[in-house]
Amino acid sequence: MDNSQPQKITLTAHGALQVPDVPIIPFIEGDGIGVDIWPATRHVIDKAVSAAYDGRRRIEWKELLVGEKGFHQTGQWLSDDALNTISEHAVAIKGPMTTPVGTGIRSLNVAIRQRLDLYACVRPVKYIDPVPSPMKAPHKIDMVVFRENTEDLYAGIEWQAGSDEVKRVIDFLNTQMGTTLTGPTGIGIKPISEANTKRLVARAITYAIELQRPSVTLMHKGNIMKFTEGAFSRWGYEVAKEHFADQTLTEAELYDTYNGKAPDGKVVIKDRIADMLFQQVLLRPDEFSVIATPNLNGDYISDALAAQVGGLGMAPGANIGDRCAVFEATHGTAPKYAGLDKVNPSSLILSGAMMLDHLGWNEAADRVRAALQATVRDGVVTYDLARQIQGAKEVACSAFATAIAERL
Repeated sequence: MDNSQPQKITLTAHGALQVPDVPIIPFIEGDGIGVDIWPATRHVIDKAVSAAYDGRRRIEWKELLVGEKGFHQTGQWLSDDALNTISEHAVAIKGPMTTPVGTGIRSLNVAIRQRLDLYACVRPVKYIDPVPSPMKAPHKIDMVVFRENTEDLYAGIEWQAGSDEVKRVIDFLNTQMGTTLTGPTGIGIKPISEANTKRLVARAITYAIELQRPSVTLMHKGNIMKFTEGAFSRWGYEVAKEHFADQTLTEAELYDTYNGKAPDGKVVIKDRIADMLFQQVLLRPDEFSVIATPNLNGDYISDALAAQVGGLGMAPGANIGDRCAVFEATHGTAPKYAGLDKVNPSSLILSGAMMLDHLGWNEAADRVRAALQATVRDGVVTYDLARQIQGAKEVACSAFATAIAERL
């Protein structure tokens, strides 16, 4: 087959990506400010790929009508055809999306993750100098959060207070399980399973091994929720022992056997209670490298970490499964800014760099990150950063992308 023609990305029998020189990659523009940040991101990614590979490689983009644009043009917020297209092409990227009200879908983002079984939400958090930060030493922050994406409270198993359904649930709990629930009460179910926990933690450990990161921290609230979050911690240690015994050691072994200094090539597996970890990532951020966590904790900790390095506008993210991956902006749609060519596109641009890494196009990904940092360091920034950086030059969203492209 002609390598210059667009082709689908395929997977080997072992799940490894086979990426042609011209892969077809679906994209979802996104709602609200998606109309601004997606063109900016596309410009930077295309220029980076061209510069890194002298035109030998390029991306053939394929738009999917999802979200408000999909609803207005097709009558569907999220079609089966769009989901099938993502699955068939193995890799996709999307802007932020509105959560429709009263349509049966709680969140389009959650629906995509669950229906495509994108079980790992991966959120790297690393400081870009000189982005304003509330931290005294933000350069110490270099963490990657692996958040379980398919269960926990995000499974959406809940019943409204006063409904017939919740009354039946309460009656069962009170009569069969010994609870004493009274009055109007909403009920939610928090499922955390061994299989989903182990595949998430295994992916986090594999990432740490491959990128030579020193530790994986299991974040949980197992002192209170012993059979859900406590089990998450226990199963996390189990999968490390079952599949990575030669490459990992526990924190107890680190101090009992190695006097606190890990041997070369060993990843330390440790755990922290969730509220304690929130404190420690502020006070001792350099002690944490990879964090593996259930869904709700991961939502909280990833946003809190993003605030330490400049906010969600600077935070990339990806949702990854065994068969496909979707890279995304981690912030909302900010509809009041839509079409004004004003907002910061860095989150989606950096997510695009993550996508390039996922393809194995690391040279292009590194160029994106370096050029973005150089642009910010030169004081050429969008309004959100310009008002915080003394002497900065405020530019539009598209002009910021152009400035990054010029530094590639």
